[in-house]
Formats: sequence, structure tokens, C-alpha cells
Amino acid sequence: MSPVALHYTVDGPADGPVLLLGSSIGTNTELWAPQVPILAQRHRVVRYDHRGHGRSPVPAGSYTLADLGGDVLALLDRLGAHRASLGGVSLGGMVSMWVAAHAPERVDRLVLVCTAAKLPEDLWAERAAVARGPGLAALVDRVVARWLTPEYAQQHPDVVASLRAMFLATPAAGYAGCCDAIRTMELEPVLSRIVATTLVVAGLEDEATPAEHAKRILGEIARSRLALVAGAAHLPTVSHPDLIGQLVKDFLDER
Repeated sequence: MSPVALHYTVDGPADGPVLLLGSSIGTNTELWAPQVPILAQRHRVVRYDHRGHGRSPVPAGSYTLADLGGDVLALLDRLGAHRASLGGVSLGGMVSMWVAAHAPERVDRLVLVCTAAKLPEDLWAERAAVARGPGLAALVDRVVARWLTPEYAQQHPDVVASLRAMFLATPAAGYAGCCDAIRTMELEPVLSRIVATTLVVAGLEDEATPAEHAKRILGEIARSRLALVAGAAHLPTVSHPDLIGQLVKDFLDER
């Protein structure tokens, strides 16, 4: 499938080093909004919507991780950025790993938050089928419940409501297409190709991508390190915004 022109936002100095940030499946550019103030102090922060999400095009049919990675490479070309740092939560991390493995010359540093190189195929096949049938309303409760810890969700009902609205606003066809990309991804055999210095972040209460996934990634990427976030489920950019912002800034500023 040919690349699509992804929707994106830009913050920070026009001449700063480019930092491209991708979100999780079922969300959009707002997922990284809390980190923009600190990351845009030095970097040209580009947040993008995956195909089928947010304001990006929604091609018909199934997608692959190569499709999503090709979109990101095309975006880098549109930005005139031969080389950039990449970051992503969940699906955004998967796409970032694909780009770093298949176009290592394009990637400076890599930030992987609550992600995995391989996930159960049956789960994602079932989610795609529900999205294409009853729709996202039939998935929203169980999906959003995994994004935050029960304690955080109980204390922040406004955040839960916002995340539910974001999920339900995702085009069902786009969500299903990205489910297919996760279901069929084969990242484990290519992780050793990644040469970028990498920060792997895992939430200790993440049931969607438990810390064991982060440790497996760590074992395959030579120049990588692990940060464990206590009290975090699948979306620590939401529940621990300042901590994630500082972790990422400190990592990117190292030289």
C-alpha cells in the first residue's frame, strides 16, 4: 500500500532537532500533549496521527506495520528531516521500531513506551472483527480500562471521559486496519538491526504490554536501557505526564 500523508502538529524551534512522536492505537496526537512544553524547549516536536486515526486519511482494508512505517518515512521526507529521533506509545512504539530496524540511517534516538515486538494474534483478530461489526462502542469499556490503573481512573473521571471520547472518535475502519497491523507484525527477528540508542519505558501495572515485553526488547537492542514506572498502566504519558516528559528530555539531551 502506498504511503498516506499523515496529519501532524509541530511545536518548538524550527531549527531544533526533530522528534517524531506516535500514539497508541485508538488515540491521536493529544496523547503526547502533556509532554510538549518540556520537549519543545529544544526539539522540533512533531506529533502525528497514524493512518486511520485522528485527522489522517483512512484507507480501506487491512494495514501492515510496513504500511505505517512507510507513512512515517514519507512524513520525514515531507518535513525535510533526513534524520530524527522517534518516540511512540504502544502502536507508536511498534512503528518506531519498524522504522529504526528498516531505515537505521534515519533514526537518531528511540523512545519506546509501553510497547511490544509481538502480541497474541487472536486478541487483535477479535478486536478487528468487533470494530468492523458492532463497532468501537462494543470495545471502549475493556480497552480504556487497561489504559489507566483503577485507582487513577477513579480519581480522575474527567480524564477517563476524555480518553473514551478520543477512542470513540477513531474511525472504526482505521482502528480495525491497525489491529491487523499489530496482529501480523514480525518485529522480533529484526530488532537486532536497531543501532539507535534506545530508552524503553514500561508501566509496572500495564496489563496490555507487561514489563516482560520491554525486557525482551531490551535484550535485542544493543544500545538500550529500561525505565520502570511504578503505578502506571498502559498510558503513562497521561497518568505520569511530568515523569515521562522529564525521562524523555533527559534521555534526548544526553550527548
